Amino acid sequence: MDLRIDHVTIAGRDLEQLTAAFTAAGLPAEYGGTHSNGVTEMSIVGFRDGSYLELVSTVEPGLESPWWDEPIRRNGGPCAWAVGVDDIAAATSTVRDRGIAVDGPAAYERRREDGVLVEWDLTFLGDGDPGSLLPFLISDRTPRNRRVRPTGDLASAPVSGVDVVIVGVSDLAAAVDRLRTGLDLDAPVRGSVEQLHADVAVFEDAPVALASPRDDGWLAERLATFGPLPVAYLLGSDPGVTDRFDDLETGSMAGRRVDWLPLTDPVGRRYLGLVGHAAEAGT
Repeated sequence: MDLRIDHVTIAGRDLEQLTAAFTAAGLPAEYGGTHSNGVTEMSIVGFRDGSYLELVSTVEPGLESPWWDEPIRRNGGPCAWAVGVDDIAAATSTVRDRGIAVDGPAAYERRREDGVLVEWDLTFLGDGDPGSLLPFLISDRTPRNRRVRPTGDLASAPVSGVDVVIVGVSDLAAAVDRLRTGLDLDAPVRGSVEQLHADVAVFEDAPVALASPRDDGWLAERLATFGPLPVAYLLGSDPGVTDRFDDLETGSMAGRRVDWLPLTDPVGRRYLGLVGHAAEAGT
């Protein structure tokens, strides 16, 4: 299965505030509509490679969400990742045959603010909220450009899309085994990310890395609150991208340079980074 990131999710209590914060940070977000569950709504930061950031909240404060309820209530920020597949029935069967519990595929929809209906199929993998450790699978029923298009000036901006998802886990070895089994991955490269105070396992054949806490700080506390789920997202970028953003914090992950954006809403710390494309890793 070709693992290509379809989108990643960022949860918070106030969608309007999230949308404004991303737009002010140079990542223009547009309202995407209400989901068919009638409880959640979302905004989109759409990139030129077709991937996007989904900003999600409830249509009214305090409503119980069927997905990501705790991250929404607690301003958890990064909470899920999805991979796009062409044949979701075949991909679901493949993962099931590897011994992973699956739920789906099933049909979902939302209606955009302009009245256009968007439809897709989802399959959830493993336990917990969708996309927490393992990604969920998604395939469009309606034309993809109904679901996502580049927002604002991102069609021509030097930010290409979502490149890597970093998932926080307590037991790094067990999580590595889980992903290798479920997604048929090669052994990862080990390293660290000082900005996350974490040891990491980076899968070079997939757009994902795992991070476990090196101390009893924020990452350990986050895992105690939410369990395993994404903690950061890295965006692919072109040369000159740093001219677009101010106050970047430079670090690295397994030898690959990461420039962390100053955006901290809603979690109170940086969780979006910029990386060069894979061919430029280490430069």
